[in-house]
Amino acid sequence: MTADAPPLAVLVKGWPRLSETFIAQELVALEARGHRFEIWSLRHPTDVKRHPLHDRLDAPVRYLPEYLHEEPDRVWRARAAARALPGYAKARAVWRADLRRDPSTNRIRRFGQACVLAAELPSATRALYAHFLHTPSSVARYAAIMRGLPWSFSAHAKDIWTSPEWEKREKLSAATHGAAFGTTCTAYGARHLRALADDPARVELIYHGLDLSRFPPPPARAPRHPDAPLRLLSVGRLVEKKGFDRLIDALAMLPAGLDWRWTHIGGGPLAEALAARAQAAGLSARIDWRGPSDQPEVIAAMRAADLFVLPSRIADDGDRDGLPNVLMEAASQKLPIVSTRVAAIPEFIDHGRHGLLTDGTPAALARAIRQLAGAPARAATMAEAALVRLRADFTMEAGIARLSDRLMLLIPAEAAR
Repeated sequence: MTADAPPLAVLVKGWPRLSETFIAQELVALEARGHRFEIWSLRHPTDVKRHPLHDRLDAPVRYLPEYLHEEPDRVWRARAAARALPGYAKARAVWRADLRRDPSTNRIRRFGQACVLAAELPSATRALYAHFLHTPSSVARYAAIMRGLPWSFSAHAKDIWTSPEWEKREKLSAATHGAAFGTTCTAYGARHLRALADDPARVELIYHGLDLSRFPPPPARAPRHPDAPLRLLSVGRLVEKKGFDRLIDALAMLPAGLDWRWTHIGGGPLAEALAARAQAAGLSARIDWRGPSDQPEVIAAMRAADLFVLPSRIADDGDRDGLPNVLMEAASQKLPIVSTRVAAIPEFIDHGRHGLLTDGTPAALARAIRQLAGAPARAATMAEAALVRLRADFTMEAGIARLSDRLMLLIPAEAAR
């Protein structure tokens, strides 16, 4: 590596990922502002498709060993090089303290990946920035201590709500080699993290927002005739927190006289179980499981749909959504929305004004779908209001400007550009 290498290292769980367009959008926007960085990914890609947005990024991508035993020579060389770094002993002590409270193979893997990262980072690297507060931030923190560099993070949803409190506190404290700053994409998450930080100013609220230049203008939608088929659409991973089991139960409660079809876009570990649930309810003929799709396919589906339904809920392990970008994407296409009052969704959707929010039970979801199916003019009015709110308060530019400023403060001026 040469001195011309980028001054910033960006850590991500995996690259590219269809479900994390908000990360790709942010990184493309930071490049447009002149930031130079390398992406370091903890995992190799598993999605067959990729978004056009991924192809707009110029940053080089490097992959850490996903599992240490798969690249033993690389790991051992890195360990030897890392041990010669001035901060290695301190980083190892921090990791050993973490390991005592979390004696897991994942914790061991984090330190091994951190050794590789610290050993292989260019000498020109001046700061680290990790997407997600859990595993990527742990790797960034250990490697930053080894190299004597500042680090920062962007927290989202699962990483906030499933990480132990002790770990969040330490990553938010200067006394325990915490982040120089952290951002999070909802006021809901920001309140939680600020309460754990040694200095609440360490955590900044930055909504992802939407880069509307990537989306076509909304279609000219005539109000749907109440007797016309109702085309429902959902986009999201097939995991517990998305609540699609409850939506299937809700669909089974819709009146026999309502002609509906539901399209689902996204993959996930519950695909077979949810398809079986739909079949047992006698709904399979009305459901189109499309699997993972790229952004143009998602937008085309939104433009063809009558109602967007996202039944988010809190999973048994505490995992939950933040503010799902798909809600803003649906609003960009003037697609009426039914969702839930979970997490930060009410920060974008005011119930009855921008869409309908429910408590997430099947009966409540079915009732909301029936209401908008029977009142297409009301649905169209709320969709228009959601688009106005999106354009006024949830575009990308303001948040990117604040993030850019925070990142610039981490990097000496002579190395920033």
